[in-house]
Amino acid sequence: FISGYAVVAGAAERLVLGYDSFGNICGRKNTPVEGANLSGLDMSNKKYVFFLNSCSLETQSLKISSLSLCVSSCPQQQLNSLEDLQSFARNNGSFLCVYNLNVSSYTLNPKAAQLCPTLPVPPSKSFPLFNRCVPQNPECYSKYASVLISMVNEMDVFHRILSGILAGRDTVIGLSVLALAFSLILILAFRFIQTLLIHTLIALVVFGLLFVSGVLWWLHYDYRNDPSTELETEKENVKFLLGYAIFSTVVTVVVLSLIFVLRKRLQFAVQLFQIVGKIIGRIPFLLFQPLWTFLILIVFWVFWVAVLLSLGTAGTAQSTSGGQVEYRALSGICYMAWYHFLGLIWTSEFILACQQMVIAGAVVTCYFNRNKNNPPPHPVLSSILVLFCYHLGTAVKGSFLITILRIPRIVLLYLYNILNKKKNAECLFNCCFCWVCFQKSCLRHFNQHAYTTTAINGTNFCTSAKDAVCILARNSAKLASISCFGDFLLFLGKVFVVCFTVFGGLMAFNYHRELQAWVVPLLLVGFFAYLMSHSFLAVFEVTADAILLCFAIDMETNDGTAEKPYFVDQELLTFVSQSNKLREGQKHRNKRPFQDKEDGTELQPMV
Repeated sequence: FISGYAVVAGAAERLVLGYDSFGNICGRKNTPVEGANLSGLDMSNKKYVFFLNSCSLETQSLKISSLSLCVSSCPQQQLNSLEDLQSFARNNGSFLCVYNLNVSSYTLNPKAAQLCPTLPVPPSKSFPLFNRCVPQNPECYSKYASVLISMVNEMDVFHRILSGILAGRDTVIGLSVLALAFSLILILAFRFIQTLLIHTLIALVVFGLLFVSGVLWWLHYDYRNDPSTELETEKENVKFLLGYAIFSTVVTVVVLSLIFVLRKRLQFAVQLFQIVGKIIGRIPFLLFQPLWTFLILIVFWVFWVAVLLSLGTAGTAQSTSGGQVEYRALSGICYMAWYHFLGLIWTSEFILACQQMVIAGAVVTCYFNRNKNNPPPHPVLSSILVLFCYHLGTAVKGSFLITILRIPRIVLLYLYNILNKKKNAECLFNCCFCWVCFQKSCLRHFNQHAYTTTAINGTNFCTSAKDAVCILARNSAKLASISCFGDFLLFLGKVFVVCFTVFGGLMAFNYHRELQAWVVPLLLVGFFAYLMSHSFLAVFEVTADAILLCFAIDMETNDGTAEKPYFVDQELLTFVSQSNKLREGQKHRNKRPFQDKEDGTELQPMV
């Protein structure tokens, strides 16, 4: 409902292309507005907004009330007379007087002074933000800029964010492609993983984190000490850069600490992903699942941004007494935008949940196959069919839980903006924020185990979640140490993609500071980069978690006898045994893993 209403009521082109005083959007064909005789004109060849009194702009209710027109080009030289205006129109095809005044009448019509720009017309050029003709005369430019500064500073945050997204839309798209490239490189690297590759990845992650943290602190210092910082968007950039720098520094310290603690166990992570890579190789087209997920996410994100822009421009066109048109925004739009933002999180998580269920279903089908040399045909396709026929509700519930846990993070960010000047507010915020992030990470793994249990038993989300909790509780000591190896490497992979994508964003956005709240597009870039890396690396993450959960169920269900042999193969059995011996120590070296009964049958792998 929100999406359909926004598309109908909004006009995102007004922000992207600009519009004149008569309701015509520059650069496209228009529909007439009742009561405005000069509306509904074809402006396909007139892409620039030109103000008739650019040296003395007037504002009213956060809008420029000065008369504006759509023109095909901006005057590059100063025009001193009506004859110069007439000559410029004939030579360049750009008419700077009101549309109903014929070019031959520029010097003859007694009302030409009111229908043409104020003389002299200063030289101007098109501004890269919203296609405005900006005067180049220093005096006119200072007045023009001061009006825009005061207007932008009085805009609400929602519309400033929209302006930043629109201004940096090309950069956001380019950085998303960069994140895709990094994700593809990583997924191929993990497929053919080796010890040297792990050390190379760790070195790149450490370098990237240190470099990005240093760049963020440098940019914060540069912005804070820049005497030309006047726009509210630039002041917001300074605040957000400080927050980004602190967050990046904390993440750097945490990651370096984890690398130091787990450095001796990286070989087990390599062995785990070598096993996972072989299992993925047995399942046709499993490695290509992230590509379909990525395409679906891109389509959804484009649709989401289009609806957001439509919400920001939703309003009614009304003609005034002078034949001009003004757009009046509808009330309650900001509340609809917040609802729309929650829809972004929930739908993105739902798409990722569907991918996790497809991967888990394919892995479960292949694991519980007695004949390892003859895998089941089309496991991915059968898993997709089962998902759409029976388990979409499970994916909806799991993604909803992730969305609910993201809300406190948004609330904490809002509270931090209010309390950041109070004593101990930052410490309290950081503690709460880390706790929420930890809870979300645990919930994501909990959902993955619930999806795997659903694929095994065919039960609903709640039943599967309960069964998964019981299984993990009985085997948590034995599974946790194994799972953490792979999770840590995957975490480093995600940090690698986000880190270098954000670094590219910092370099790109830093060259376009004017009138841009670019910290918000940068945050979107980081969010998209994380989702892309998570989507691609989820193949290995879900496969590893599904294998370990299937292994635990296999140990509890079967006893290794001829009547009930285990499904586990020799390589996975050896890896689990070695990792548990490392954990339990020398005194448990001769005990088999997962021995719950003294007279239990010795574990025998499937041949």
